Amino acid sequence: MLKWLRFSAVVLGCIGAAEIQAADQWGLTMGTAELQSAKSLAFGPQDILFIADAKAAAIIAVATGDTEGTAGTSSINVSDVEKNVAGLLQAKAVTINDLAVNPATGTAFLAVTADDAPAIIQIDGAGKMKPLSLKEVRFARVDLRDAPEDKVVGEGRRAKNNRQDSITDIAFFEGKLIVSGLRSGQSPSALRELNFPFAEADRGISVQIYHAAHGKEEDYAAMRTFVPVMIDGEPSILGAYVCTPLVRIPLKDLENTSTTVRATTVAELGNRNQPLDLITYRKDGAEFLLLSNSARGVMKIETEGLKENKGLSEPVQGGGTAGQSFTSVESLKGVMQMDKLNETSALVLVQGESGSGSSLRTVELP
Repeated sequence: MLKWLRFSAVVLGCIGAAEIQAADQWGLTMGTAELQSAKSLAFGPQDILFIADAKAAAIIAVATGDTEGTAGTSSINVSDVEKNVAGLLQAKAVTINDLAVNPATGTAFLAVTADDAPAIIQIDGAGKMKPLSLKEVRFARVDLRDAPEDKVVGEGRRAKNNRQDSITDIAFFEGKLIVSGLRSGQSPSALRELNFPFAEADRGISVQIYHAAHGKEEDYAAMRTFVPVMIDGEPSILGAYVCTPLVRIPLKDLENTSTTVRATTVAELGNRNQPLDLITYRKDGAEFLLLSNSARGVMKIETEGLKENKGLSEPVQGGGTAGQSFTSVESLKGVMQMDKLNETSALVLVQGESGSGSSLRTVELP
């Protein structure tokens, strides 16, 4: 009995040491991760999920404990997602804000609003759902210093609360968390690079773009969705704005300025449209972007020639398109959110028809 107790103490000590080491490595501590909202998600190292809390203007990093499973064999197909989530959370109204897949396990995570309260839903490779508990978890938090005030400004149709767009998208790339959104003050369109483990967040860097559909320079709209990519060996960001310019920003440009960065508008993808989600993938030896939109379906965009693309500098009128070549993916309709599931498949959230609930589908990358 004494030997068993000693063995147990050694094992527990090793487990505890491993947890402490992980906490030290990523700056995580045990506690309850409080959320005011759950808008965007992204996976970081190991099992760490980043949660963007736009209302609080903060990022939460949570160790999910999701370490089992294989992305290559994951196939998630769930109908009536909102109804299923409502049942889990005993909620009347559910909105799905974002979708992220753990690339190591193929487990999906949803950022949702249930009866005005934020929650994270975990879905394993077989489609089984459960809430992700944020109590007594290892987590870390960083607050954005220059977020817009949480209040409505303007009047009538122009009334809005810019705090809701303090964070519009996030991505973990080469040891840093990249954040798009709005900041306070002049030139509110902003990008941020946050070191991880978290330190104090620097002020956002203003982003200026040429909006071909409007025929003018702009620095006030938030980048709605983006992906980090390597363009001929150069780490870069490709991001899309409402109405729908696609821009390129080398990450070195963010590091070499503390005020403003000017993006290169590599494509105009059509007006009266909001980009919803963006992923990158390889197929048949080439790299592509997949962009879902509110009014223009899903676009498969070629990345060849991005480095040589000098950018648009003339207006594109009448809802036309210009720049990087793309094709519309007719087989993917109503896609609201998506993430790469494995090397050949994507997980997409598809809007239901005629008022029915949305569904999660595993689809082949086009």
